[in-house]
Amino acid sequence: MPAVDSPALLLPPRSGAESARTPEGLAAYTARGGYEGLRRWRERNDPAAWIDEIEASGLRGRGGAAFPTARKWRLAAAAAADQKYVVGNGGEHEPGSSKDRFLVEHHPHAVLEGLLLCGLATGATKGFVYLIEDMAGPRASIEAALREASAANLLPFPVEVACGPTTYVAGEETAALNAIEGGDQPAKPRKKPPYPGEAGLFGKPTTVNNVETLAHVAWIARHSATEFAAIGTAESKGTLLFTLPDTVANPGVHELPFGATYRELIFDVGGGLASGRALRAILPAMSCAFLLAEHLDVPIAYETLKPLGTSPGCGGVRLVDEDTDVVTMTLEIAEFFMTEQCGQCPACRMETNQFVHVLKGVQAGRGPGYADKLAKLAAFNRGKGFCSLIEMAAAPVLSAVSLFADDFAAAAGPGAPES
Repeated sequence: MPAVDSPALLLPPRSGAESARTPEGLAAYTARGGYEGLRRWRERNDPAAWIDEIEASGLRGRGGAAFPTARKWRLAAAAAADQKYVVGNGGEHEPGSSKDRFLVEHHPHAVLEGLLLCGLATGATKGFVYLIEDMAGPRASIEAALREASAANLLPFPVEVACGPTTYVAGEETAALNAIEGGDQPAKPRKKPPYPGEAGLFGKPTTVNNVETLAHVAWIARHSATEFAAIGTAESKGTLLFTLPDTVANPGVHELPFGATYRELIFDVGGGLASGRALRAILPAMSCAFLLAEHLDVPIAYETLKPLGTSPGCGGVRLVDEDTDVVTMTLEIAEFFMTEQCGQCPACRMETNQFVHVLKGVQAGRGPGYADKLAKLAAFNRGKGFCSLIEMAAAPVLSAVSLFADDFAAAAGPGAPES
């Protein structure tokens, strides 16, 4: 267990004959207070007060962007419309992260209760749980949870499960809306504004929250904003789910409060590197900038990682040990973003393709000049896409070239720069 004094909020311990791989059913969930918060806030019937409660909790989105949850809810709540929607986004397809599919598969009622509570706040008339087509286990779990909740008369509005294609961008919130709408609309990001809270599904106000965010919503409703805000740091409240890779002794999805450190996560919880090799660096998530091993004791929080040029992201941790070829690792990350960009934004197509071209030049020993090229590409294209993939693709590449300058220089060799 971690060396931090904080309860697990989303991943309660499983014991006895109950397998850790068995989805938590309605009876087990209600036994630990599930749906109490939904019942309480339905009876109170005060959406504005409920949004104030979420604001007081300090909850921020757990999909990676960390947008304040209450601010997103207020946008949809203020919109006048005959129909509104709420979407639980579990469209997780970032390599190295499996926390969303784990949560939906093993704790589906926590996600569902949070979705219903979001709908109460925003005035939703219908909800969707959005997954990716290859998520058979999570889909079976959430569909079973919906049947149980419906039979128990817990649904204040209808909820469906919708699935999108197995592409990375299909998890972006507006791409998810296109996937749910179906038809000829591809699962690609939309230009913003308008934002989903103004015009989302079928042109109606829509609130899209990550499924981990919604599970926290359910916890806050059951306990209180005060209890949630007491966990974490000044600007980063509550806990976060992390996915540890197979390179540690205890891989999988783990929950720690904000304010814990990567040393606690990797060594106390993860058991350290299974190979016994020395840790050199950490990638908090594939769309983030690297941290060095010297940052192991920096508290994990938005406000502490931002000065280091990175963030916790979605918690899909990757590790660099003393034997890792960081040039090859960086090229593989760049190739992923090049392959997974959706093709509709010229700036994104250009940047991701050129990143790969330049990094292949480094690997081929074509000499210096690569760092300036990469920096200029990122600066020229910053903010030009419909979504944030441009920035996400740049963060790990630019930080790798900076933090591992000797590795890149050795690979590039003394040859003349490319023309």
